[in-house]
Amino acid sequence: MSGLATLLVLSDSRLPTGGHVHSGGVEEAVTSGLVVDLVTLRAFLRRRIRTTGLVTASVAAALHAEVLDVEAADLEVDARTPSPAARRASRAQGRGLVRLARKVWPEREWDAVGPTPHLAVAAGVVGAASALLPEQTATSVVYTTMTGSATAAQRLLALDPGDVAALTFELSTLCDLTAAEAAKELADLSDPLLDVLAERHVARDRPLFAS
Repeated sequence: MSGLATLLVLSDSRLPTGGHVHSGGVEEAVTSGLVVDLVTLRAFLRRRIRTTGLVTASVAAALHAEVLDVEAADLEVDARTPSPAARRASRAQGRGLVRLARKVWPEREWDAVGPTPHLAVAAGVVGAASALLPEQTATSVVYTTMTGSATAAQRLLALDPGDVAALTFELSTLCDLTAAEAAKELADLSDPLLDVLAERHVARDRPLFAS
């Protein structure tokens, strides 16, 4: 596959990595009355792109570019993820991505990644294995950070799929700008609101999504 085709496949929501069971905090945002319609979803997605998306993509790109090794990248994600629930969700998604990667690139050595790497770590190693550029790896991470939450909100709020798709098109430029920023250097920030939502989510009785 060409680099573009590989990027499209890695960004496909149908990819069986387990990401479809994670809402990225939007389920708890809906439950808390913070996301109730398309306008509030837009604000949530912009915030998630510029925080979680930026940080995760920056670590993935740094690992892909060999600025960080696997161990250092894992520690960097831990340091940037105050919420234990968010750390567990990241590792669950990373595990799913590596599980798929073992099937796609069986000739590669995956043991060094560990059984439960953070999503950023898995994305960085997979990006390198797939011969993408670090900037493309960052783009895939930021894009899927947005679409995972957008799809979950569509289901939870019964939004018009066309409206949600139009919103993701609208935010695509922000995704590109964020990915370009992430590929330049490590981002060092967290979002207290998303951390609080992650912790509330796991404490709630029978949520629909894992995070």
